[in-house]
Formats: sequence, structure tokens, C-alpha cells
Amino acid sequence: MRKAKLTMMLLLCAACQSAFGDDLLKVYEQALEADPELRASEVKIKIGEAQKGQALGQMLPQITATTNWSTNSTTTANAPTRSNLSTADVTRNYGGSRYIVSLSQTILDFPKYWNWQRSKAVESQYTLENIEAQQTLLYNVVERYFGVLEAEDELKFYKSEEETTAQQLEQIQKLFDRQLAKITDLYALEARLDQVKASIIEAEAKVVTAKENLKELTNMSASSLAGLRDEIEYKELEGKLEDWLEVAKNENPAIAAQQYAITAADNDVSSQKANHLPVVELQLTYYNTDTGFQSSKLSNAVDTQVAAINVNIPVFSGGTTTKRTQEAQHKLTLNKYQKEAQLRELVKNTSDAFLNSNASVRRIKATRKALESTRKSREAMEMGFSYGVETISDVLKAQEEEFKAMRELSQAKYGYIKNRMRFLQSIGTISEENLIEVNNWLQGVTPKTIQSIRH
Repeated sequence: MRKAKLTMMLLLCAACQSAFGDDLLKVYEQALEADPELRASEVKIKIGEAQKGQALGQMLPQITATTNWSTNSTTTANAPTRSNLSTADVTRNYGGSRYIVSLSQTILDFPKYWNWQRSKAVESQYTLENIEAQQTLLYNVVERYFGVLEAEDELKFYKSEEETTAQQLEQIQKLFDRQLAKITDLYALEARLDQVKASIIEAEAKVVTAKENLKELTNMSASSLAGLRDEIEYKELEGKLEDWLEVAKNENPAIAAQQYAITAADNDVSSQKANHLPVVELQLTYYNTDTGFQSSKLSNAVDTQVAAINVNIPVFSGGTTTKRTQEAQHKLTLNKYQKEAQLRELVKNTSDAFLNSNASVRRIKATRKALESTRKSREAMEMGFSYGVETISDVLKAQEEEFKAMRELSQAKYGYIKNRMRFLQSIGTISEENLIEVNNWLQGVTPKTIQSIRH
């Protein structure tokens, strides 16, 4: 049993740790370069800028220039006279040209104005969605990074339990061969070993899945990741949940983006309604031509300058304007429902992350005590078994409880980190500084500052 005890001691010293490797900032840098959702949100900002420029451009002066060169052929039929009975037609060939420069300026066009307001709201919406994508990436990096570590720890604990159980089985087999152990003890160890091997298969699948989840962000296979240090102070989140919920409602970029989506939809309703109103436009035109009506040849070129006020009054468009207005109103209602759904989800996520983060701190303290208790219980059972007052089943149960406590302590630590970052994401304050803080909790990591990832 001495070798089993040594294995236990090593596990206690190395709980929740893995070999040094890529740290959190390294993975974050890879994700920044590879995450398609972040890239897509950046492109949407450019789309919003272009749409706003288009809407503004429609209200600025519109200048067009048109030129035309033509070859014309005119045939005139001569009427017969008393002196000349000939009716031969007369054909004239000549060139013609037209030059037109026109300037139009909107004076009153409410649809264009409200479309411009809508495009500004959409640009703000896309900007906030980009901020949301950045914050989501920060959280996803942490959640998936520690998801890999958690899965690797679980696999490591099961393999250690397998090794310990196999050693015990070997010892009991020797005792049984000497008729110093019961067949039931041998069967109990074999059964437990089979159970652990089945758990190892499941844990290996979890490791593969966790690494694939991380690869989805970085587009790179995760080889080895820096593990979590032991000497970390886990603190509960301060403040009242009700106050944090108000912060989340005011600061969360997803909620703010949805509010701008509502503003854009409202402006679209105004734009569609305004299609019933008159449009007033100033028009200045310069016209130069040497051809007249039906391209007839003029003796001299004619210059014409026109200044006009054009008024376009929509009368009837087959009901299209009314139906477009109804469509815009329904989209506005849809956006309001979507915001309400997002708010409810935000309240749930913020509350869940806040409560679970603080619960994880208490769980870590309790599990550490439980681990110490299970260790003492396992040692007592092993001693009792050596004196023949305890059965191997009692030893296995105590050993199983100790490994279970190890796994629960590991889960509590990673759960604290992930819930803490999820809480910061929900209230809209998660940042690279938070990422650096967590990164400094890893093994073999030199403490870094914000400049470490920006330069």
C-alpha cells in the first residue's frame, strides 16, 4: 500500500495542474487572428459606414452631365407645282450635338431624411455588436481553455485511480494465491478496476471534445496548456445582485445594440410613412444643342439655362406604400420582442453566474476540507485492512471517495473562473485586463500587464 499512498500524495500536491505549455494569452492571440465571428462583426461595421454614406449622399447635390453626338438624315417630299411637275424627294445629311449639365438638390424629402437616421442607428448597432463579439471571444477563450484543463484533470485522476487500483489488485492476488485473502476481495477490486477503465474511456472522449471546442476558436490544435496554480485566492464577488443586474441592463453591449436596432426599425417606419408626403427638389439645368424638334437642324446652336422647383406628390402606388409601412411596423414590434427576450436571458445569465461564482468559492473551501477528511479516512481504512479489521471493499470505498473529492475540487476551481468571467461578460465589463489577471494564475507564467498583449 505504500506505493498507493505515494501516488495519493503526489496527486494532492499536483491537483488541478498540468504540464507547462501555451498560456491563456497565447491562445487568445491565436483566437484573435482566427475567430470568424469577430472578423464578421468588423466587416459589418464597414457595411454600416457605407450604408450611412449612401443615405447621406442621397441628400447632397446630384450632378449629372450628358452629351450626345448624332448623324442625322432628313428626307423631305416636294409637292408638285404648275411650273414643275417633278415630285423628287430632297434628302439632307447633317451632324448634331447636345450637351446637358443638370444639378438637383433635395429641399424637402422626409423618406431620405429618415433613411439617413436609420443608417446611423444601424452603424451604432454594428459597432456595439463588434464590442459584444470581442467580449464573447474573451469569455469563450477562458471557458474553453479551462474546459480542456478540467477534462484533462478528470482523465488524470481516473488514470491515477486505475494505477492505484491495479497495484492493489496485484497485491491482493498475491495474498489470495497464499490463501491470505478472500475471493470476494479479489472480485471487488476487479469490478472497481473495470469501472475505472470505463470512466477513463468517457474522460478521454471529454478531452478530445474540449480540445476540439478550443480549436474551433483558434483553428489550431491544442497540444499542451499551462495548468492552474494551487496558491490562488478565490474571492466572492462583492455587491448586491440587484445592483449588478441594473449594471448589466445598462452596460451589456448586446442589449445596447438591440436598442439601436429598435431605433433603426422605428426610423424605417417613419421613412415608409413619409412616402405619402410631397417631395420638393431644386433643379438647375444647362442645355446646349444644334438640333431641334425631332432632331431637325437648327441654323444656330441654342443655349438654354433652366432653374426650377419640382414638386412630386404621391397619389396612388397600388397600396405598396401602405404595405411597406405595415411591414416596417411589424419589424419594429419584432425587434422589441427580441430585446425583451434578451433582457430576460441577461437577467438569468447574470444571476446564475453571480450566484455560482460565489457558491464555487464556498464549494472550494468545503471540498478542500472534504478531501482532507477522505484522505484520513482512506489511510485509516488501509491501516484497518492491514490489521484485518476492515475489508477491501471498505478501502475501495474510501479510496473512491478521495478521488471523487479531488475531481470535485478541480471542478469547483474551474467553475469559479468560468462563472466569474461569465459574470463580467454579462455586465459588459469583461476586458483584456481580466484575461491577464486569470493568466497570471497559471503555472510558469511571468506576471504580465495589458501592454503584454497589445505590443
